[in-house]
Amino acid sequence: MPTKVVPLTDHIVLKPVEQEEITSSGLVIPDSAKEQPQHGHVVSVGPGKLSDSGVMETIELNEGDRVLYQKYTGQEITVDKQEYIVIRFQDVLARLEEEASGSRSRARKK
Repeated sequence: MPTKVVPLTDHIVLKPVEQEEITSSGLVIPDSAKEQPQHGHVVSVGPGKLSDSGVMETIELNEGDRVLYQKYTGQEITVDKQEYIVIRFQDVLARLEEEASGSRSRARKK
């Protein structure tokens, strides 16, 4: 039975995006020589954390969102042979969204 990773407080569990890198000459760069990816897919989100005033600060991310996070952050873990990164919400820089093809750009030009 698969294990579900459930983060606590303001932590987020991400599945890193795998990117195979090939040079212009066709050489494949091995994982050990590449920088770690800085974006991943949200697997699960913690409930948030209490502020100093006692108010629960919730996390504005959902499972499946693609996010950009700071370099050299988080804890890499392996559960059931699957690699994850656990980071704090404060280390998330942005949510990555797909743009609609052309519809928004045409509306702005008018």
